[in-house]
Amino acid sequence: MRLDKLLSNMGIGSRKDVKTLLKKKQVTVNGKLVKDSSMKVDPNADEVLVNGKIIRYQQYIYLMMNKAPGYVSATTDNREKTVIDLLGKDVKHFNPFPVGRLDKDTEGLLLLTNDGNLAHQLVSPKKNIGKTYYAKVDGFVTDEDIAAFQEGVVLEDGYKAKPGVLKILERGEKSEIEVTITEGKFHQVKRMFEAVGKKVIYLKRLSMGDLKLDETLKLGDYRELTESELAYCLSLKPKT
Repeated sequence: MRLDKLLSNMGIGSRKDVKTLLKKKQVTVNGKLVKDSSMKVDPNADEVLVNGKIIRYQQYIYLMMNKAPGYVSATTDNREKTVIDLLGKDVKHFNPFPVGRLDKDTEGLLLLTNDGNLAHQLVSPKKNIGKTYYAKVDGFVTDEDIAAFQEGVVLEDGYKAKPGVLKILERGEKSEIEVTITEGKFHQVKRMFEAVGKKVIYLKRLSMGDLKLDETLKLGDYRELTESELAYCLSLKPKT
Protein backbone atom coordinates (compact mmCIF):
# COMPACT_ATOMS: atom_id res chain seq x y z
CA MET A 1 0.00 0.00 0.00
CA ARG A 2 1.22 3.51 -0.76
CA LEU A 3 2.19 5.54 2.28
CA ASP A 4 -0.05 8.48 1.34
CA LYS A 5 -3.03 6.14 0.87
CA LEU A 6 -2.46 4.53 4.27
CA LEU A 7 -2.24 7.87 6.04
CA SER A 8 -5.21 9.40 4.24
CA ASN A 9 -7.30 6.29 4.97
CA MET A 10 -6.45 6.69 8.64
CA GLY A 11 -7.70 10.27 8.68
CA ILE A 12 -4.31 12.00 8.80
CA GLY A 13 -5.25 14.20 5.87
CA SER A 14 -5.48 14.34 2.10
CA ARG A 15 -2.62 13.14 -0.06
CA LYS A 16 -1.61 16.78 -0.40
CA ASP A 17 -1.56 17.09 3.40
CA VAL A 18 0.62 13.99 3.61
CA LYS A 19 3.17 15.54 1.21
CA THR A 20 3.29 18.60 3.46
CA LEU A 21 3.97 16.40 6.48
CA LEU A 22 6.80 14.68 4.61
CA LYS A 23 8.36 18.03 3.68
CA LYS A 24 8.25 19.01 7.35
CA LYS A 25 10.05 15.75 8.23
CA GLN A 26 7.17 14.59 10.41
CA VAL A 27 6.77 11.07 9.02
CA THR A 28 9.00 8.06 9.64
CA VAL A 29 8.77 4.44 8.50
CA ASN A 30 10.69 1.94 10.60
CA GLY A 31 12.59 4.78 12.24
CA LYS A 32 13.68 6.50 9.02
CA LEU A 33 12.45 9.83 7.68
CA VAL A 34 10.48 9.47 4.46
CA LYS A 35 10.39 11.93 1.57
CA ASP A 36 8.42 9.94 -1.02
CA SER A 37 4.66 9.82 -0.42
CA SER A 38 4.29 6.99 -2.94
CA MET A 39 6.57 4.71 -0.93
CA LYS A 40 5.13 1.20 -0.56
CA VAL A 41 4.53 0.09 3.05
CA ASP A 42 3.20 -3.08 4.63
CA PRO A 43 0.45 -2.03 7.08
CA ASN A 44 0.94 -5.23 9.08
CA ALA A 45 4.73 -5.14 9.32
CA ASP A 46 6.07 -1.58 8.94
CA GLU A 47 6.03 0.93 11.79
CA VAL A 48 4.66 4.24 10.58
CA LEU A 49 4.88 7.31 12.82
CA VAL A 50 3.51 10.82 12.35
CA ASN A 51 4.93 13.37 14.79
CA GLY A 52 6.13 10.47 16.90
CA LYS A 53 2.68 8.84 17.09
CA ILE A 54 2.26 5.31 15.79
CA ILE A 55 -0.34 5.01 13.04
CA ARG A 56 -1.98 1.59 13.11
CA TYR A 57 -3.79 0.76 9.92
CA GLN A 58 -7.38 -0.36 10.19
CA GLN A 59 -9.39 -1.23 7.11
CA TYR A 60 -12.83 -1.70 8.64
CA ILE A 61 -14.77 -0.04 11.43
CA TYR A 62 -17.64 -1.66 13.32
CA LEU A 63 -19.70 0.62 15.56
CA MET A 64 -22.68 0.00 17.80
CA MET A 65 -24.91 3.05 18.23
CA ASN A 66 -27.90 3.68 20.44
CA LYS A 67 -29.75 5.65 17.81
CA ALA A 68 -31.46 8.80 19.01
CA PRO A 69 -34.85 9.87 17.66
CA GLY A 70 -34.80 12.70 15.13
CA TYR A 71 -32.04 11.24 12.97
CA VAL A 72 -32.50 9.35 9.72
CA SER A 73 -30.58 6.15 8.97
CA ALA A 74 -28.62 7.43 5.99
CA THR A 75 -25.19 8.79 5.18
CA THR A 76 -26.49 12.03 3.67
CA ASP A 77 -29.82 13.82 3.50
CA ASN A 78 -30.66 17.25 2.13
CA ARG A 79 -33.30 17.98 4.78
CA GLU A 80 -32.76 15.80 7.82
CA LYS A 81 -29.98 15.14 10.31
CA THR A 82 -28.43 11.71 9.77
CA VAL A 83 -26.89 9.20 12.15
CA ILE A 84 -23.50 10.05 10.59
CA ASP A 85 -23.86 13.53 12.12
CA LEU A 86 -23.58 11.86 15.53
CA LEU A 87 -20.10 10.48 14.77
CA GLY A 88 -16.80 12.09 15.66
CA LYS A 89 -13.96 12.85 13.26
CA ASP A 90 -12.00 9.92 14.67
CA VAL A 91 -14.36 7.46 12.95
CA LYS A 92 -15.95 9.50 10.17
CA HIS A 93 -12.91 9.12 7.93
CA PHE A 94 -13.72 5.39 7.64
CA ASN A 95 -16.91 6.42 5.81
CA PRO A 96 -19.20 4.09 7.77
CA PHE A 97 -22.84 3.63 6.83
CA PRO A 98 -25.84 2.30 8.78
CA VAL A 99 -26.65 -1.39 8.39
CA GLY A 100 -30.34 -1.56 7.62
CA ARG A 101 -32.69 1.20 8.61
CA LEU A 102 -34.38 2.52 11.71
CA ASP A 103 -37.18 5.04 11.26
CA LYS A 104 -36.47 8.65 12.15
CA ASP A 105 -38.42 8.41 15.42
CA THR A 106 -37.16 4.92 16.34
CA GLU A 107 -34.43 4.41 18.95
CA GLY A 108 -32.02 1.63 19.74
CA LEU A 109 -29.46 -0.68 18.23
CA LEU A 110 -27.89 0.44 14.98
CA LEU A 111 -24.72 -1.03 13.53
CA LEU A 112 -22.51 1.20 11.39
CA THR A 113 -19.64 -0.15 9.33
CA ASN A 114 -17.76 0.24 6.06
CA ASP A 115 -17.75 -3.53 5.57
CA GLY A 116 -20.28 -3.94 2.77
CA ASN A 117 -20.10 -7.73 2.76
CA LEU A 118 -21.05 -7.95 6.43
CA ALA A 119 -23.82 -5.40 6.03
CA HIS A 120 -25.36 -7.49 3.26
CA GLN A 121 -25.33 -10.62 5.45
CA LEU A 122 -27.03 -8.86 8.36
CA VAL A 123 -29.91 -7.44 6.33
CA SER A 124 -30.43 -10.28 3.85
CA PRO A 125 -33.87 -11.91 4.40
CA LYS A 126 -32.31 -15.21 3.33
CA LYS A 127 -30.20 -15.22 6.50
CA ASN A 128 -33.30 -15.09 8.73
CA ILE A 129 -31.51 -13.01 11.35
CA GLY A 130 -34.04 -11.99 13.96
CA LYS A 131 -34.38 -8.33 14.89
CA THR A 132 -36.07 -7.80 18.26
CA TYR A 133 -37.92 -4.60 19.15
CA TYR A 134 -39.56 -3.21 22.25
CA ALA A 135 -42.69 -1.20 21.54
CA LYS A 136 -45.47 0.69 23.26
CA VAL A 137 -48.71 0.17 21.41
CA ASP A 138 -51.89 2.20 21.47
CA GLY A 139 -54.41 -0.60 21.83
CA PHE A 140 -55.02 -3.80 23.75
CA VAL A 141 -52.66 -6.42 22.29
CA THR A 142 -54.27 -9.86 22.46
CA ASP A 143 -53.44 -13.54 22.10
CA GLU A 144 -55.17 -13.33 18.72
CA ASP A 145 -52.54 -10.79 17.68
CA ILE A 146 -49.81 -13.21 18.75
CA ALA A 147 -51.37 -15.87 16.52
CA ALA A 148 -51.72 -13.42 13.63
CA PHE A 149 -48.07 -12.41 13.84
CA GLN A 150 -47.04 -16.05 14.02
CA GLU A 151 -49.05 -16.74 10.87
CA GLY A 152 -47.74 -13.66 9.08
CA VAL A 153 -49.97 -10.60 8.81
CA VAL A 154 -50.98 -9.07 5.48
CA LEU A 155 -49.86 -5.46 5.21
CA GLU A 156 -51.92 -2.66 3.66
CA ASP A 157 -50.25 -3.10 0.27
CA GLY A 158 -51.17 -6.79 0.13
CA TYR A 159 -47.73 -8.10 1.10
CA LYS A 160 -47.81 -10.98 3.57
CA ALA A 161 -45.08 -10.50 6.13
CA LYS A 162 -42.94 -13.39 7.25
CA PRO A 163 -43.98 -14.89 10.60
CA GLY A 164 -43.03 -12.82 13.64
CA VAL A 165 -42.78 -13.70 17.32
CA LEU A 166 -44.90 -11.38 19.46
CA LYS A 167 -44.55 -11.33 23.25
CA ILE A 168 -46.85 -9.28 25.48
CA LEU A 169 -45.03 -7.62 28.36
CA GLU A 170 -47.95 -5.61 29.70
CA ARG A 171 -51.55 -5.70 28.58
CA GLY A 172 -53.75 -2.63 28.61
CA GLU A 173 -55.05 0.24 26.53
CA LYS A 174 -51.37 1.11 26.14
CA SER A 175 -49.72 -2.29 25.75
CA GLU A 176 -46.01 -3.02 25.98
CA ILE A 177 -44.58 -5.75 23.78
CA GLU A 178 -41.49 -7.32 22.28
CA VAL A 179 -41.56 -8.52 18.70
CA THR A 180 -38.97 -10.39 16.66
CA ILE A 181 -39.01 -10.27 12.86
CA THR A 182 -36.57 -11.42 10.19
CA GLU A 183 -37.41 -8.80 7.57
CA GLY A 184 -36.77 -5.09 7.32
CA LYS A 185 -39.51 -3.66 5.15
CA PHE A 186 -40.25 0.06 5.34
CA HIS A 187 -41.96 0.84 8.69
CA GLN A 188 -42.53 -2.89 9.05
CA VAL A 189 -43.29 -3.20 12.77
CA LYS A 190 -45.61 -0.22 12.65
CA ARG A 191 -47.39 -1.58 9.57
CA MET A 192 -47.77 -5.03 11.14
CA PHE A 193 -49.59 -3.53 14.12
CA GLU A 194 -51.71 -1.35 11.85
CA ALA A 195 -52.74 -4.59 10.13
CA VAL A 196 -54.26 -5.79 13.42
CA GLY A 197 -55.88 -2.43 14.18
CA LYS A 198 -53.33 -0.91 16.53
CA LYS A 199 -50.74 1.85 16.48
CA VAL A 200 -47.11 1.83 17.62
CA ILE A 201 -46.37 4.95 19.65
CA TYR A 202 -42.79 4.11 20.71
CA LEU A 203 -40.27 1.76 19.13
CA LYS A 204 -36.79 0.67 20.13
CA ARG A 205 -34.59 -2.01 18.58
CA LEU A 206 -32.99 -4.26 21.17
CA SER A 207 -31.01 -6.76 19.12
CA MET A 208 -29.96 -8.11 15.74
CA GLY A 209 -29.30 -11.82 16.05
CA ASP A 210 -26.88 -12.27 18.95
CA LEU A 211 -25.81 -8.61 18.81
CA LYS A 212 -27.58 -6.87 21.69
CA LEU A 213 -27.86 -3.17 22.45
CA ASP A 214 -25.46 -1.98 25.14
CA GLU A 215 -27.94 -0.34 27.50
CA THR A 216 -25.16 1.77 29.04
CA LEU A 217 -24.94 3.73 25.79
CA LYS A 218 -26.88 6.97 26.04
CA LEU A 219 -29.07 8.01 23.13
CA GLY A 220 -26.84 9.11 20.27
CA ASP A 221 -23.71 7.53 21.75
CA TYR A 222 -21.70 4.80 20.06
CA ARG A 223 -18.68 2.56 20.58
CA GLU A 224 -16.67 0.00 18.65
CA LEU A 225 -17.82 -3.58 18.95
CA THR A 226 -16.18 -5.76 21.58
CA GLU A 227 -14.11 -8.74 20.44
CA SER A 228 -16.96 -11.17 21.10
CA GLU A 229 -19.52 -8.96 19.33
CA LEU A 230 -17.21 -8.56 16.35
CA ALA A 231 -16.51 -12.30 16.26
CA TYR A 232 -20.25 -12.98 16.06
CA CYS A 233 -20.74 -10.48 13.23
CA LEU A 234 -17.77 -11.76 11.26
CA SER A 235 -19.05 -15.33 11.66
CA LEU A 236 -21.98 -14.33 9.45
CA LYS A 237 -19.73 -13.51 6.52
CA PRO A 238 -19.30 -16.28 3.95
CA LYS A 239 -15.97 -18.08 4.08
CA THR A 240 -13.70 -17.17 1.18
